[in-house]
Amino acid sequence: MQNHPFPPTYFSLSLLLLVLSWNHAVCFSGKGRSIWQKPKPNPVIGDESFLQDIFPSGFLWGSGTSAFQTEGAWNLDGKGTSIWDHFTHSSGISNFTGDTADVASDSYNNWKEDVDALEYLGVRSYCFSLSWPRLFPDGNAADEPNAAAVQHYSRLIDRLLEKNIEPIVTLYHWDLPQVLQEEYGGWKNKTLVGLFEAYADFCFRTFGSRVRYWLTMNNPYLVAVQGYGTGVHAPGEKGGLSVSLIVAHNLIRAHAKAWHIYNALFRATQRGKVSIVLGSHWVEPQRGQASATNVALCQQSMEAVLGWFANPILGEGDYPVSLKQKYELLLPRFTPEEQLWVRKTADFFALSFGPNNLRLGRNLLNYGQTVTPDLRRLLCWIKLEYGDPSVLVVEGGWFSEASVGREDTVAIYLMKSFINQVLQAVKLDGVQVFGYSAWSLVDGYEWNFGYSVRRGLFFINFNQPNRTRSPKTTAQYYRHVISDNGFPSDETSTDVRAHFPCKFHWGIADSTLQVHFFPFSPQFTDPHLYSWNVTGDGSLHPVPGVKLHTRPAQCTDYLAIRGHLRLFESTGASHYRFALNWSLILPQGDRSNVNTEALRYYRCVLTELKNLELEAVVILYHPTHRTSNLGLPEPLHASGGWLKNSTVEAFQDYAALCYQELGAWVRYWITINEPNRLVDVYFSGPERHQAAHNLLLAHAKAWRLYEREYYSQQQALVSLALHADWAQPANPFLETHTVAAERFLLFELGRFLDPLLGTRSEEKHRKGDYPHEMKAYLKERGLHGSPLPNFTETEREELRGALSFIALNHFTTRLVSPHPHAHADFQEKPVPDHDCLILSDPTWPSSSLGQALVPWGLRKMLTWVTERYGRALPIIVTGSGIDDQALVEDKLRQHYLRNYLQEALKAYHLDRVNLQGFYMWKLQDRHGPQFGLFTSKQHQSKAKASIAVYREIITHSGFPNNDTMQPCRFTELHMNCSVCDWMFKNKPMVVFLSCLLITAVMLAALVVFVIITKRNQRQKRERQKTRMNRRRRKEGAQMFLCPAVKY
Repeated sequence: MQNHPFPPTYFSLSLLLLVLSWNHAVCFSGKGRSIWQKPKPNPVIGDESFLQDIFPSGFLWGSGTSAFQTEGAWNLDGKGTSIWDHFTHSSGISNFTGDTADVASDSYNNWKEDVDALEYLGVRSYCFSLSWPRLFPDGNAADEPNAAAVQHYSRLIDRLLEKNIEPIVTLYHWDLPQVLQEEYGGWKNKTLVGLFEAYADFCFRTFGSRVRYWLTMNNPYLVAVQGYGTGVHAPGEKGGLSVSLIVAHNLIRAHAKAWHIYNALFRATQRGKVSIVLGSHWVEPQRGQASATNVALCQQSMEAVLGWFANPILGEGDYPVSLKQKYELLLPRFTPEEQLWVRKTADFFALSFGPNNLRLGRNLLNYGQTVTPDLRRLLCWIKLEYGDPSVLVVEGGWFSEASVGREDTVAIYLMKSFINQVLQAVKLDGVQVFGYSAWSLVDGYEWNFGYSVRRGLFFINFNQPNRTRSPKTTAQYYRHVISDNGFPSDETSTDVRAHFPCKFHWGIADSTLQVHFFPFSPQFTDPHLYSWNVTGDGSLHPVPGVKLHTRPAQCTDYLAIRGHLRLFESTGASHYRFALNWSLILPQGDRSNVNTEALRYYRCVLTELKNLELEAVVILYHPTHRTSNLGLPEPLHASGGWLKNSTVEAFQDYAALCYQELGAWVRYWITINEPNRLVDVYFSGPERHQAAHNLLLAHAKAWRLYEREYYSQQQALVSLALHADWAQPANPFLETHTVAAERFLLFELGRFLDPLLGTRSEEKHRKGDYPHEMKAYLKERGLHGSPLPNFTETEREELRGALSFIALNHFTTRLVSPHPHAHADFQEKPVPDHDCLILSDPTWPSSSLGQALVPWGLRKMLTWVTERYGRALPIIVTGSGIDDQALVEDKLRQHYLRNYLQEALKAYHLDRVNLQGFYMWKLQDRHGPQFGLFTSKQHQSKAKASIAVYREIITHSGFPNNDTMQPCRFTELHMNCSVCDWMFKNKPMVVFLSCLLITAVMLAALVVFVIITKRNQRQKRERQKTRMNRRRRKEGAQMFLCPAVKY
């Protein structure tokens, strides 16, 4: 069996040139090109990612098969040989598996079981094909038909109608009678146009009274290209491009003949509809850039595949201009009369969208385009290009490897994606899709791939003669979608209008806080006296011999601290989570060398937070993969790191130093951040178990130390933070997946929380140990030959209850399935301890780094933790966020914030989770746009739009109704009043105005003092004058008593 079904032949290269050729001198007029000129739908706006809605009433759900792939009975009951029978029986055919379809799914004998399978699904239609060589072994409808074949198809149609299942009948699905190939050269000869017309006439006349939907042929593109061009399909001819163009021309004319026969002779009485199934791929421009050249390339690509057949049949009766001008000499021409005769010969647009067409587009990447399975965009292009026709998706689906069997998990999500894309096209874009058929009903013969791949909804073991149909999990899923008529909204999608608790932590989380000793203000610490501009260049020069008295360094000297915390304060958050640098504080891993400057820097940060009335949440050890020592002091890492008990003792000593030096300013401590991610760096199972064991003991010792020596004075709470992504069973129909998801959570969270908290159902004496389910699983599997280490009774006692709150870092949700072990010998990476495989749902919106945005996963995680460990301890989400490539308008992060906090609110109010905090990761980008709420310093530390969203949620303490009053007191939210905010932002003006006011008051007082003083002085002078006058009057009276002098 060949691994590469499509050989690099000369023709395949020519075909790709046909698909992608570009003539810069030509301007094409296809209206569909506007689809690339418009911005792609934003997956985080409204329902652009996944639409929760239902299809219109009467939507035609269905499934389908083709005769050659499933019927078998290749030489029974008078059936003639088809070109595919001959092709599969011939020797020396390249790119062929060696399988045959002689029996295949044996649907010729098991047609009743096929109808039962349709009834199980609940479909309203069944698309199947008639076998031309079974009805007419010699291919000539002028002869007598094979009565057994007529009876077979009549019984099938009648049974379908009894079950209220609409038959959709295809006249030709690639199985041309071999005699026509040998006598006429097959579709290369225009004689087949007339023979097909007669065959169609017979089928309409014989079955038409019971059939409302007819399809003349399936995917003529593949017949022309792979059947007669490359030779990959039957009849295996390698005629190249010129022959493919002739074959396509004859196929189009044959279709038109069949349509006209029905229109002229049968439509009036049978009232059916006739179309042709056209297959297509979809492409996006180079790097998503919709330049005129890139758009033209995309348009040409679509015209060279879908437009090759759709333009003549559903358009104006002729080939696309791009094909006619590029292949003027090779491309057959329709006469003006033929154009009128060919055009509009389809009553609806029948579309095939699956792997057969998309495979042919793999090499388009060489031209910068991207082939994508975007069915919604294709449907929109069809609407624009062909005048909004009614559309039936006849063939939608993908394939699975044969080894998958009935557990086709990945196929579920591809089906979900395709069907939801159709729903979006209907509801959001107005495309008139009236039905969808999941391909195929049962496993069958997959052409040149034989039985190596499967596309059926029902599994068939081809080694068993009875060919039993067993529903795969895709069948169960499709049945569920049909029953719901789509994807109806559920109660969990309804928003809650309420508040978070008043003492809720509104936080921002960072990793290890960078210690910046510079820039540094030397104003009071530099002993030199400087002269300025002595040399005329504006520089400072120290004055020789002069030394000034200095003061000790102050926190205000560290200019970086004030600027960094000013950014944090502007967010409106109340709690700042950051980590200390263990290897910086204790470079040798012990107290023989304590970096007091680093401790002073951290103390300054904490002091400044207190001055701002903000709380610090401090992590003692934040492991990092950016350095080889994992954030440990180098001597500790060199001596074995977390595999050695000495590191446990060293961590306790380090914790004691931090509690002693910094504890007065810290209300919340986290000993170790994400120990469950740290253990992943160890390659072997025993090493991972031992590292996790020692990390747990290190945390417990640090917690007990604080409880014993510092809690009475400092009153802080101590915890450890775990990475806590939710695990969703990848396949909801398989118990093994449910068990795997639970096991994943136990290894991720239970490994660390169970020894500290136990479970609600455990008796007290059993607490202080690993989950019993986890221990039993490792023992049963003998995974890595290493059981979990045992805790001593002393260690158990030390572990029990050594947690003040539960700290979880949650970012996304994982789809989890059991790890396949079929090819265990070829595993490049070690199988994880939980023995699970991680998948993702393609319908989930995701970031540029591939992080899926799944808000409901946060609620499920919080509920799971609560159900297992109870409500006694508060839960704080100490880290949550998403990367966003937008420099400022970070719409993805805004969507993340609103929706994740909405789910957190549901957990608090509806599930009674004791949730007490939520921290966004993180404050500022380090370089380019990623997780930061602020851009990096290189981008001027600009605030991103998500800060306003976060601040609004903080201001309202959740999502209240418009008429709901804020329940929390002013001071509890750490929010400043508007006047206070204005005063803080305008401190220089406030000081200046205060000085003016004080000066004015002093001047007024002085004026009053002067006035009063002058008045008192005047009154005093007046009193003195009055006394003098009285004295003079007295003296004047005595003089008058003297006798007058006479001369």
